[in-house]
Amino acid sequence: MDSIIQRDFANLEAKDKNIQYEAYNHIVEAIDHKVDWAYEVWDELVNGLRSSDNHKRSRCAQFLAGLAKSDPDKRIMTDFPALWQVTRDEKFVTARHALQSIWKVGLAGEEQREVVIQHFVDRFKNCQDEKNYTLIRYDVIVGLRNLYDELKNEEIKQVAHGLIEIEDDQKYQKKYAKVWKNI
Repeated sequence: MDSIIQRDFANLEAKDKNIQYEAYNHIVEAIDHKVDWAYEVWDELVNGLRSSDNHKRSRCAQFLAGLAKSDPDKRIMTDFPALWQVTRDEKFVTARHALQSIWKVGLAGEEQREVVIQHFVDRFKNCQDEKNYTLIRYDVIVGLRNLYDELKNEEIKQVAHGLIEIEDDQKYQKKYAKVWKNI
């Protein structure tokens, strides 16, 4: 890991919110591609999923999801339940940030993609009793679209359309379908 990334991880704990934000953005940009330092921060990120600080839980979830493509040992398969748990965080904004980024785990390989899709389908079908369930469903549909855009896998498109069809409320069915326009 180079000294700049090390500094960025350290700066996530800075008192100045601007420094934190700049470090966060730099890390997100770095993990948009495969990196060779994923395992240097992996355990710390997994532990951070259970932090008392909701901002740290959110960041750790987003970073782990992004680092899955840099995980040749498939450690994400063992750590996925802890990562998925953050999508149900007590702080809705934290849960939503995790849910909005978890699709990236599906870029790591077929096994990882299947786990993500399975969890998305289950969440979409069973979230009606959750607060803000229409936003959760929307984020699932957007996550599937993001995954499709990266992989061009028709199965993903079919899964998304199948979920949209089971939405009873026409207003939300149209909203979800709009995510898949222009394909």
